[in-house]
Amino acid sequence: MKITHTLITAAALTGLSLFSCGEAEKPKAETESTVQHRSNIPPLAPDNIVSIALGSEDHTTLVVAIQAANYVTSVAASGPLTVFAPTNAAFDALPEGTVDGLLKPESADTLREILKYHVTTSSLGTDTFKDGQIISMANGAKVTMGVKDGKYTINGANIVASVKASNGMLHIIDGVLLPPEK
Repeated sequence: MKITHTLITAAALTGLSLFSCGEAEKPKAETESTVQHRSNIPPLAPDNIVSIALGSEDHTTLVVAIQAANYVTSVAASGPLTVFAPTNAAFDALPEGTVDGLLKPESADTLREILKYHVTTSSLGTDTFKDGQIISMANGAKVTMGVKDGKYTINGANIVASVKASNGMLHIIDGVLLPPEK
């Protein structure tokens, strides 16, 4: 089982409810590692960004990553925030070993930079996005929004769903955003 994907998804989506499944059908979010990470999460408002992520079986890797980076409290803060949350499939599409490597303690700074590249410090719904719009992210780098025929992208990754949270917006994306090299 790929612990890397599970860790990143679990970290970002800590606030979402996990689905109950039989032992043979448990999603990655139910691995021993993920259960251990969930036990370290402080009580959260049920409708904040982290709580929503925790309840999503498609974001277990993100939740684990958020926890590994020690960002649960930051993402659960009062906001406003906009988080672009990659799915497990997005993490699975990265080269083999990438997620596992990022979850190692010696890669914590790199993991934090990648996670901050998925967050902006304002609440932005899709109605605010314009084609070619440049947005500054929490790590200081910029992303480019795309809007065409009612579909939205961020640096080419598709926004497949959007959820209003008590502390901002959560946009589900089908790709992992990698910050430009400095």
